[in-house]
Amino acid sequence: MATKAIIGEKVGMTQVWDDSDRVVPVTVLRVEPCRVVQLKTPEVDGYSALQVTWGYTDAAKLNNPERGHFERHGSEPGRSLVELRLDDVSDYAVGQEINVDILADGELVDVTAVSKGKGFTGVMKRHGFSGQKASHGAHKIHRAPGAVGQCATPSRIFKGRKMPGHHGARRTTTLNLRVVKADAERNLLLVRGSVPGPRGGQVVIRNAIKQA
Repeated sequence: MATKAIIGEKVGMTQVWDDSDRVVPVTVLRVEPCRVVQLKTPEVDGYSALQVTWGYTDAAKLNNPERGHFERHGSEPGRSLVELRLDDVSDYAVGQEINVDILADGELVDVTAVSKGKGFTGVMKRHGFSGQKASHGAHKIHRAPGAVGQCATPSRIFKGRKMPGHHGARRTTTLNLRVVKADAERNLLLVRGSVPGPRGGQVVIRNAIKQA
């Protein structure tokens, strides 16, 4: 499991040049300082995690349970509450701020977000099917999946068959992205490659647990 993590917002993609004047495609993540609201420990909760928030919001906009939760832990209300599962939280304290400087240039990270929703799509877009033949008797079935059922035995379609349906909008993790630059002054994090989700989407950045 990860040893450090932080919340960010996807800004978009751009490119930078490395020391050898080679173009490096990067995703820009805005990482505002996170405040620790609550510590989850194995002795009390059965697992270890940090509950964090970022930004500020008017307490009047929260419902009573949310407002009471922030008041009970002595934290100013934030935009949202997110749990970050970590191996050990003994080095953290309630009220502590976590900034982008916990990550160093060149470090490998895993980025988790909800992927872009594609709506209802067919099997070619959703599963990468090649489609059916384009001529010789094929009539309006060029992108259809073809036969999906069985004969008399077992006379049904097994669960899990690849079919058309809702595509995207799923929790997705991209592994082993290298940190190109961690800019603490501007609260920006540049990681090499693409990151799941749309612009403005929330992402969770953790140190890589499967080093490439």
